Amino acid sequence: MTRAQLNSLQVLALVFIASVSLGYSAPQGKTPDAAGCKDHALFTRMENMRIVVCRSVEFDRFVFKTGKGTDVAVEGKRFEVRYQTDAMAPSPLAIIRNHQQAIARIGGTSLYEDQRYTILKVSKDGQEIWAQVDTAWQRGYMLTIIEKKAMVQEVVSSAELFQSSLKTSGHVEVPGIFFDTGKSELKPESDAAVAEVAKLLKADPALKIYVVGHTDNVALLDLNMKLSQARAEAVAQTLITRHGIAASRLIGRGAGPLSPVATNDSEEGRAKNRRVELVKQ
Repeated sequence: MTRAQLNSLQVLALVFIASVSLGYSAPQGKTPDAAGCKDHALFTRMENMRIVVCRSVEFDRFVFKTGKGTDVAVEGKRFEVRYQTDAMAPSPLAIIRNHQQAIARIGGTSLYEDQRYTILKVSKDGQEIWAQVDTAWQRGYMLTIIEKKAMVQEVVSSAELFQSSLKTSGHVEVPGIFFDTGKSELKPESDAAVAEVAKLLKADPALKIYVVGHTDNVALLDLNMKLSQARAEAVAQTLITRHGIAASRLIGRGAGPLSPVATNDSEEGRAKNRRVELVKQ
């Protein structure tokens, strides 16, 4: 074997080692991690990387791109970890391939890839986990991970509060009613809020209400109008079929994005605009 061939084999071996390094504990850089930060349990870090920024939110929503013009909004515990190196940074493709191979080893899948991102998904110990790897960071990369779960309901709807607000302002928002993105089927965690609306109506047999659905301004207006109408009707139908409320006392209407209570320029504002209200007839 010639010296040139030997050198080529050595280079290939180094490339192979780098490409699979994510599955093992890699040495950290000389500069320490940011205070209080550590790797997420799903991934080790790439070689010579340190954590410069991290944060976690107990319940949040992140939109993952799954294809050209398609995406999925996932809710649950959110983690963000940004890595940086003081040494030579790996290429974006090397970062993407490392994470794709690591997720594949534990039975996960790669849902999307372009020059900047890869989107990964895995079910581990009965939990669904989504991850975005963003390579467009100086000398490093950013992980955004959602451990999918339903929100623990803390704000409880109250029939007494509904009654008071209807008397003073003629309308009231019903917190605690949930739908999956783009769908009109009530999620099971909505049961308590709907039960309080039924309690309100049973306490005042003469009361008639409009059930009004609202959306944010994401997607086309016509789609949002139809979606909000379908959601309002779903709430009304549940009151009729499961709680025995007379259909003549309920009218479902969709307002779509036409009556916002906050700006649609931020996710926080859009979340406030996605709501169901009761309006006194």
